[in-house]
Amino acid sequence: MSTAAPPRTRFLSRLAATVAAFALPVAGLVSLASPAQAATAATATYTKVSDWGSGFEGKWTIKNTGTTSISTWAVEWDYPTGTRVTSAWDATVTSSGNHWTGKNLGWNGSLAPGASVSFGFNGSGSGAPTGCKINGASCDGGTQPGDNAPSAPGTPTASNVGETSLTLNWAAATDDKGVKNYDVYRGSTKIATVTGTSYADSGLTKGTTYTYSVTARDTIDQTGPSSGTLTVATSGGTNPPDPDPGAKVKLGYFTNWGVYGRNYHVKNLVTSGSAAKITHINYAFGNVQGGRCTIGDAYADYDKAYTADQSVDGKADTWDQPLRGNFNQLRKLKAQYPNIKILWSFGGWTWSGGFGQAVQNPAAFAQSCYDLVEDPRWADVFDGIDLDWEYPNACGLTCDTSGPDTFRTMMQAMRAKFGANNLVTAAITADGSNGGKLDKADYAGAAQYIDFYNVMTYDFFGAWDAKGPTAPHSPLTSYNGLPIQGFTSEAAITKLKGKGISGSKLNLGIGFYGRGWTGVTQDAPGGTATGPATGTYEQGIEDYKVLKNTCPATGTVAGTAYAKCGSNWWSYDTPATVTSKMNWLKGQGLKGAFFWEFSGDTTNGELANAIHTGLQ
Repeated sequence: MSTAAPPRTRFLSRLAATVAAFALPVAGLVSLASPAQAATAATATYTKVSDWGSGFEGKWTIKNTGTTSISTWAVEWDYPTGTRVTSAWDATVTSSGNHWTGKNLGWNGSLAPGASVSFGFNGSGSGAPTGCKINGASCDGGTQPGDNAPSAPGTPTASNVGETSLTLNWAAATDDKGVKNYDVYRGSTKIATVTGTSYADSGLTKGTTYTYSVTARDTIDQTGPSSGTLTVATSGGTNPPDPDPGAKVKLGYFTNWGVYGRNYHVKNLVTSGSAAKITHINYAFGNVQGGRCTIGDAYADYDKAYTADQSVDGKADTWDQPLRGNFNQLRKLKAQYPNIKILWSFGGWTWSGGFGQAVQNPAAFAQSCYDLVEDPRWADVFDGIDLDWEYPNACGLTCDTSGPDTFRTMMQAMRAKFGANNLVTAAITADGSNGGKLDKADYAGAAQYIDFYNVMTYDFFGAWDAKGPTAPHSPLTSYNGLPIQGFTSEAAITKLKGKGISGSKLNLGIGFYGRGWTGVTQDAPGGTATGPATGTYEQGIEDYKVLKNTCPATGTVAGTAYAKCGSNWWSYDTPATVTSKMNWLKGQGLKGAFFWEFSGDTTNGELANAIHTGLQ
């Protein structure tokens, strides 16, 4: 999937020049500078101005470092396959394969000594430019074309984060003559020079936020541009004492569609024993359409008639009562368990596409949601609202391009409308990778308006990658062979804390299901597959209550169980791994835990009980 680059506004004449340049055939490419031009004293410096995941904005700055004027300039560079320029301004940009050239326009070619000029472009892909030349000479001002400074290393990632130490890893830089070593920076201070692509930092202060970056050095000690910056918080130290350990959140999702094929009803919360062990229910889902909160399934929500044996209180619905369906059953549940808070959750994977339109007018959106949640027919059922946007300013089932600020303004509007006496929460991505989804929206700014975030620390890996590698879908920590760095619960929580969000506003997510592959021969994680394993309702996914019997766990990795039965390979949480995750979240000072969703549990609520006992 891809998303359109942010719009750029430029003078029409410059746009016309750029469009014309991209229409040129290969034969119309600008020629390289002549040998006479190569002696011109000039430099060219590259800057990545912004990065929105599927694309980026880049800028070259050309400076005349000589004593005589320059009448024309041309910057050349190479991109790796998969990275390319898609539009440009203030220069004619052309390509031959992976080799790119930016040449001045008629109005900006002349540079007096000491003067500089820039041109910019939008691009796609993640590669960095290499082999830079300005008028045929090295972009650093040297006279030896081909002896260029190294590229920027990959943005570092953190693993083994403890109270006083952590390990940094980064992707290697490239250089035409070879990279000799890397300078590691903590903040603005260089703390080490290493030859490899990792560094173990120690002697840190627990509960403290640090920033790291890395710069490469080539064989003649030229340093290239800095990597991106990693922000990471050490564990311990800052977690305030829990004033009421019994107040830990224990939240479960109840789905309105579960009353159909799954035959799972509100009464099952009582018969399983789960109702006595939870604090919150998220009712999923309401829809987001036309800029408004709307009903998700009217029949299941408030119309379905329940017989006496299906009803929470043993009383059948009548044809003329004003409210039936799940809402009435939840009302009866609250009568028996008045401590349970119920939130109406809007969006979800399938229905998140409407948020982009809705946040164009956040006040009107909040008003529509308030009017629906507080409808007099069921206002007493709900204690607030949950927004499950997958994902703001990033791609899920669809791609959102509303910008990094809209999530914050949406939550601000919701709090303003729902007030202090209602809960306002959100389910958010757990993509802890550098530049990943957690970096696409202002989750830190929005945190001041919410009671807590449900961090969706599951579905990191699954059979949408049909050939594998097999991996736990809900890893707590990193491990050797993790397919994508940053795709762990620890990385997500660490990143959110690094943004200044207190652990007391974060809930850890638990999946009451497994994800699996078929055609697997290897028991341990990292094996190849031929496709998704068969599931009851959907390929590649199965409830815990089924897997515990049909494919019992054979091992544990990164705090999550896995199982191989025949040629199928599954990963899922068990009561034992849930207990270990509860111990971890208490050590992190988190608000509590939540799970998706009730109907995946056993009839006696094994997993819900593990959460309950683990948080006591």
